[in-house]
Amino acid sequence: MSAIRATAGVFVLLSALLAAGCRTVRPEPRDVPAVILAPTDASHAALATAVTAALHGAQVTLADDALTKSSTLLVERARQRDAAGIPIEGREAGAPERFRLVKRGGACVLVHERTERAAVLESTTCVASGD
Repeated sequence: MSAIRATAGVFVLLSALLAAGCRTVRPEPRDVPAVILAPTDASHAALATAVTAALHGAQVTLADDALTKSSTLLVERARQRDAAGIPIEGREAGAPERFRLVKRGGACVLVHERTERAAVLESTTCVASGD
């Protein structure tokens, strides 16, 4: 009977230690949807660099107000054109790429939704958005 009590005591002790250890684990910062506040040339360049890297070097053209009104950015593939520059009719070359801007702690972070890869946008100030 004393072996059962000893085993029960060890179990209670281990459970208490485990519970105490769980309370000391710090949670990851919560991602909050965000928009860019007062965009600058440097913040626009940081955004373009992050999107280009996420798309494996594909050159992108972004609007000056990208991510200033919404936390979501859609990047469509360039339409194919003929030698005269006229768009070629037919099927599009795939779905647009989706990105979302989040505030993670004090950083503005761009997340590529398809891959979940994240990039901190240097020289960028962002605030929580309503979406």
